[in-house]
Amino acid sequence: MDSLSQAVLGASVGVAVAGRRLGPRKAALTGAVLGTLPDLDVFWDHGDPISNFVLHRGATHSLIVHALIAPLFGEALMRVMRGLRERRWTAYWLVFLCFSTHALLDAMTVYGTQLLWPASTYPFGTGSVFIIDPLYTLPLLALTLWALFKGGWSPGIGRGAAAALAISSLYLGWSLVGQAIALDRAESVLAKAGVAPERTLSSPTPFNTLLWRVIAIDGDRYLNLYVPLLGGEADVVAHAHPRRPVRSVCVESIPPAATVAAFTKGFYRLLEDEKGLRIGDLRMGLTPSFVFDFRVAERVGDGYAAVPPVRISSPRRTEGDVDWLIAGLTGRPGPRPAELAALLATDLPNLAAVPAPPEAVC
Repeated sequence: MDSLSQAVLGASVGVAVAGRRLGPRKAALTGAVLGTLPDLDVFWDHGDPISNFVLHRGATHSLIVHALIAPLFGEALMRVMRGLRERRWTAYWLVFLCFSTHALLDAMTVYGTQLLWPASTYPFGTGSVFIIDPLYTLPLLALTLWALFKGGWSPGIGRGAAAALAISSLYLGWSLVGQAIALDRAESVLAKAGVAPERTLSSPTPFNTLLWRVIAIDGDRYLNLYVPLLGGEADVVAHAHPRRPVRSVCVESIPPAATVAAFTKGFYRLLEDEKGLRIGDLRMGLTPSFVFDFRVAERVGDGYAAVPPVRISSPRRTEGDVDWLIAGLTGRPGPRPAELAALLATDLPNLAAVPAPPEAVC
């Protein structure tokens, strides 16, 4: 999640766990700092853009690591904060919960969080919440501001912290329900059209949980289905895009591309431009602009040769997206302007409209 959400989550946990001992203001500030620390790994350079991409949310986001280092941070807090000097377990719990709730919240996004590192490097991610969601953040922000401007502890702010955490957690629960509804509706539309995708993924469009995008991987093409929860199956809009260039490509033969393909759990697209071969993570960003897009190979004869990866920046928003998003929140998104050329009819009658490239031999 974004840094503000993580900070106010940590602050709210701090007030709930240690507000009585430290006072609301100090507990909120301490929790906000602790809740932000796991993201310091963004400053670690692992050598190249793809390694930085796949290794973010690793050791610093591991629940195992959090349990091991909580006593170290807890002992430090006991020595600098008078209110915790005789409260060892309160200090330990404060540290562990601020760290672990950060990681668990990140695991609700689609990026992938290595919750069990080093026992497992699997990137957990439900993908049910967009990385910035005001409805999740606002209750925690309100509680944090209250704590920062309040002098001493009172039962009221204790109840407020519990309520803010409960409301934000219920919203996360709702996001899982909305995700399941969107996926079920999209799969129903696909089934009626006779489409049996290899894999599907449902994730919210920016800043909300009412308009969802379902990505369906169908061989050498992928479908973006936009599913409004306030609409019905007739309001689902589908766009089809090629997933790899016409030239034969073996992802496994290009190590940087293979790394991205594995991390995205198969939700990637390949694109050939004048400078070579690119691979993009379909899960983050909206076609044709992806948050993580890398050039990984250059053309050599009839194939490709790996090159040092370079991250490619693209606009986060295309023309017409805001109006389209607002319409989607009301239940009728209509075709997305940036994908209009790839629009399919509602009943998806002709997936063969996107030509398939020749099979690659690995």
